[in-house]
Amino acid sequence: MPYLIDGHNLIPKLGLRLDSPDDEMELVAILQEFARLNRREVEVYFDGAPAGQAGTRSLGTVRAHFVRLGQSADAAIRARLQKMGKSAKSWIVVSSDREVQSAARTVRADFITSEEFVKLLRQARDMAPKPSQDQPLSNAEVEEWLKMFREK
Repeated sequence: MPYLIDGHNLIPKLGLRLDSPDDEMELVAILQEFARLNRREVEVYFDGAPAGQAGTRSLGTVRAHFVRLGQSADAAIRARLQKMGKSAKSWIVVSSDREVQSAARTVRADFITSEEFVKLLRQARDMAPKPSQDQPLSNAEVEEWLKMFREK
């Protein structure tokens, strides 16, 4: 199931700081890894975007919605859920905000709290395959490869 995430609600639960200038991009990077490892679609909503920076961007495997200043991510999430109609029930909404959870309940979408989602993020990271410890090539191996490519 794909995820619809209340970004600024999740940021502090991960130990990130909302007053950091890069908090949204730090969260997007974490979500990209989660989406890749779990092969899940992820949409995240952030409010408070200054003029000229509002809009939707595909950032790798994550679709980030930057809601303009003066409007709320909660309202944008509710509107997205309403627009989905019956297909909303195949999504999981991530927020600890009761109004967002209520909107999810209304369209029969599943929801989990941000705290529960943090546990899923950590599980995914812990279960991710570790990078292999490749041995560097010996000088003889490098020469052999170079010779092979020169011949072609």
